[in-house]
Amino acid sequence: MNVFLAYIRDFLKTVDHFLLILVCIFTAVIVFMNYRYSIEPKILYNISNRFYRFAGFYFVYLVAFSIPYLLLYFLKGESITHGKYLWLMVLVAPAVFALKVNFTGVAEFIYSYVPGASGKYYAIVSNLPSKLLVVLVCLSAIWWLGNYEPPFFGMTGKNMVWWPYVLMLLIMVPLVAWASTQHDFLHTYPKLKQVAFIDEHVNRPWPYKLLFEIAYGIDFITIELFFRGFLVLAFVRYAGQDAILPMAAFYCSIHFGKPLAECISSFFGGMLLGIVVYHTKSIWGGLMVHLGIAWLMEAGAVIGNYIKHPPTN
Repeated sequence: MNVFLAYIRDFLKTVDHFLLILVCIFTAVIVFMNYRYSIEPKILYNISNRFYRFAGFYFVYLVAFSIPYLLLYFLKGESITHGKYLWLMVLVAPAVFALKVNFTGVAEFIYSYVPGASGKYYAIVSNLPSKLLVVLVCLSAIWWLGNYEPPFFGMTGKNMVWWPYVLMLLIMVPLVAWASTQHDFLHTYPKLKQVAFIDEHVNRPWPYKLLFEIAYGIDFITIELFFRGFLVLAFVRYAGQDAILPMAAFYCSIHFGKPLAECISSFFGGMLLGIVVYHTKSIWGGLMVHLGIAWLMEAGAVIGNYIKHPPTN
């Protein structure tokens, strides 16, 4: 754990403090705008046209990601643009994630050809793993075109020390327990309620629910690969450790549909994971923490809802 604290101290000592303040203020502004006007939950998700919906998400993500890079450019000048593809990458990255968010091709195919509750269930379960494949294809193309050195965007466990990540996860347990008593948290979680309908159609629902949680967990591989593996490790060749701040702002923007406290904490959590990945060059420790917290939140929400609304029979 002392190593992680040293990483954080080093970042806070060496980062441009004015840039840090500006990015924090900018992120606070876009968070306020989203929760004041419900940009994601009430506007973007209600766009029926696929192209316009993609364009809407792309615009939100582009603003969240590009403005910090523009601030970085104005503060540090052309020293960050020695990589000629920086601005192209800044434009492409939000498009990859907007494509991920809007991709439902596999789920729609299954739902069209498998009738009833089974089709609905397998469409839901297949959705997130299929999004990982979409991101992998996009990032593989970027990897090849950008002539990056292995490992592939932080997918290595070489020289990893796991126990500090376990300690970080344990620290989160009381925070998740507290969150599990909050109304907005219980309104959003557990994600498992998406497949609650399966109880009425199968004799033993728990394997179906376990499969859903595994599929849900796969989405965090996508998240860590994209945000920490790609947006940090691919962009350090252009911006060094300053790449952490635009990533954190972008990461915050994908939480706009979540409870406010979770959205705000995602900015600082994303920054922390970015700092760790910058030094370790591996996404697996951060994935363990992120995935562990996600499953803790699922368990906490199940227990919290059970306590607040116990079964009547």
